[in-house]
Amino acid sequence: MNKAKWVEQPDGYLDKTPIIQFILVTILFALWAIAASLNDILITQFKAVFSLSDFATAFVQSAFYGGYFIIAIPASIFIKKNSYKLGIIAGLAAFSLGCFLFFPASRLVTYQVFLFAIFVEAIGLSFLETSANAYSSLLGPRKSATVRLNISQTMNAVGDIIGILLGKYLIFTDGNLKEEMAHMSRQAAEQYGQQALSRTLAPYKYVLIVLVIMIILFAITKFPSGKPQIKENEKGATFGETIKYLLHRDRYWKGVGAQFLYMGVQTGVWSFTMRLALDMFPHFNERFVANFMLYSYICFFIGRFVASYLLSRYSETTVLSIYSLIGTLMILYITFVPNITAIYAAVGVSLVFGPCWPTIFARTLEIVDDKRHTETASAFIVMAIVGGAILPMFQGLLSDFTNMQFSFLLPTIEMAIVFLYFLGEHKFDKENNIKES
Repeated sequence: MNKAKWVEQPDGYLDKTPIIQFILVTILFALWAIAASLNDILITQFKAVFSLSDFATAFVQSAFYGGYFIIAIPASIFIKKNSYKLGIIAGLAAFSLGCFLFFPASRLVTYQVFLFAIFVEAIGLSFLETSANAYSSLLGPRKSATVRLNISQTMNAVGDIIGILLGKYLIFTDGNLKEEMAHMSRQAAEQYGQQALSRTLAPYKYVLIVLVIMIILFAITKFPSGKPQIKENEKGATFGETIKYLLHRDRYWKGVGAQFLYMGVQTGVWSFTMRLALDMFPHFNERFVANFMLYSYICFFIGRFVASYLLSRYSETTVLSIYSLIGTLMILYITFVPNITAIYAAVGVSLVFGPCWPTIFARTLEIVDDKRHTETASAFIVMAIVGGAILPMFQGLLSDFTNMQFSFLLPTIEMAIVFLYFLGEHKFDKENNIKES
């Protein structure tokens, strides 16, 4: 085995970024994005096959992000006792099991079984995100942690695009599933619905193959520990000590709260964009409206790429304050303009989503200056993903009582609060003379 080409610093960071290891970790960001974007496809498919309300369809995201919430702390404890590498391998294994469960779910034709498969899948993804978000920021010098995480998060957009293309061509057809089933007898509709559900297996077959390859690559590749050095007379922090440490850091919890709300915005907009198009324009079919999500993810990619450049030149709070303000105004436009431009606004708002999650994550984690608490602190930020489980349910409920378009008022309010968070962080930077460029 060749000697490692990096030097681990006392705080867990490296003197330089190991390219192969960074690439492998970055690929993980695309993998969980594929799973997340396929959920947007599943929501539309399940609503037609199972005749669900908008509130009930949001359970897909509840199962998905609920898995993140429940497992994030156990995942952090596992990583703390073992390593980031083992955490990633465990995550890939659980992700594979969740994908495999889609096979019996498609035969049983039961919404609850699909939700369980999605939940198991999310358990694996929680391990991956708890590991990879922190690990990506640690794979190199501390000063470039935010930029490094934004680069890795760019692969989210690539994964989103891959996922929506898999769903569009392997799950959706050229017909309108809901209208086709409405004109069939009950027995014929059930059989047709079963055929539609069986098509959900196709993308997960390819994902499973990639997951097996990734498990092998991580198993045979040497990785740095990413753990801070503990002095001989110093013990690692217990869970209770970490909680006590974090309770005295208000800015950390504001970051967790902002992440919770932001996930509600992103998940709500992406979950219901296709539903919005189908509601406003009933002559559209599922395969056609999938294009809107494809364009959304392309905008997401462009926005994140542009943000990576802007963040290298200007302060992150300046960039993110502007991004989140534009996002608030665009979602407000979606809510109240009753024509096709509202759909295009739902697509275009993804331009400003790109840098939000990684910047909030890295900025919030930087507040934890005692790196003995990194794994658990990272897990709490990942747990904020539960905003994507809870808030879209309320958006779906609002849609059931009003209409899909008006339900976008909820993510408008959420994004406005995220804007206020970044404005507050910008003020903090100025007051503490943190460099603006």
